[in-house]
Amino acid sequence: MDNSMRPNSFKTLKHTLSWLYVWGIAFGYIEAAIVIYLRKIYYPDGFRFPIVLADIDIAAVEMLRELMTLILILAVAELTFRTFLKKFAACMIIFGIWDIFYYLFLKIYLDWPESFFTWDILFLIPLPWVGPVLAPVLVSLALIYAGIVILVDMNRGYKFQFDKRFWIMEIIAGIIIIISFMISGTVVINQTIPSSFPWIIFLVG
Repeated sequence: MDNSMRPNSFKTLKHTLSWLYVWGIAFGYIEAAIVIYLRKIYYPDGFRFPIVLADIDIAAVEMLRELMTLILILAVAELTFRTFLKKFAACMIIFGIWDIFYYLFLKIYLDWPESFFTWDILFLIPLPWVGPVLAPVLVSLALIYAGIVILVDMNRGYKFQFDKRFWIMEIIAGIIIIISFMISGTVVINQTIPSSFPWIIFLVG
């Protein structure tokens, strides 16, 4: 049993992980549903680049929606675990599951993306993130794996000792990955069609 969990939380780590998966899948569906509605409005003939720029008020609503999504993920992790590292691991798992099932539901309902190398706009904060679908899927798989390893090992009594240097390296790696998406995101601002993705920069991260 996970002794660091709140008294009113689930009794076992396996049970807790199962509900984190369910939450991620459910929210992936909600996210996909919203995108399906938006694409029916802005891309009735199918999503493609160059991106159709939304009105400023709609864009503002969409950016806030993305921010609220992150807050919801943080809230679930906060309510599930006590320690920072376990909360962090839960966030990684939820985010990864949510992202992968988001694409799965889009594939089911829209038969999109056509392949793992289909381009997508991933995020809007603080600037547009753009990349082939494979890139965020790889990130999500890594997050899920790392999150599960941390929770399972800690549940077995292992104590991770992550020093300041480790966290600095992780933050830098994350920033590098984000930069790789933002470099490609210039196609949104310039309303052009993406031609290449900076895989080297992405993989360095």
